[in-house]
Amino acid sequence: MANTKFRPLHDRVVVRRVESEEKTKGGIIIPDTAKEKPAEGEIVAVGPGARDEHGKVVALDVKVGDRVLFGKWSGTEVKLDGVDLLIMKEADIMGVIG
Repeated sequence: MANTKFRPLHDRVVVRRVESEEKTKGGIIIPDTAKEKPAEGEIVAVGPGARDEHGKVVALDVKVGDRVLFGKWSGTEVKLDGVDLLIMKEADIMGVIG
């Protein structure tokens, strides 16, 4: 994904979901049909930022490589270079992990 030619605009970011565990800590295997989509991911691309009321670009608080939490239904699902990704606004991100 790092060499893709896709560049998000404004305050949008591209996020790759972090895969959920296939087995619980107790050893129970979770079937694909019972898994929920994780609301955690890694930022793989960021836009330049949104413009304020004076036309100045305001940089984003997140950067490529950050692990983030976002809402369960946040973003638009896309497939780029064969990888399932989400494109969302920075405001849809609840926080950075770590």
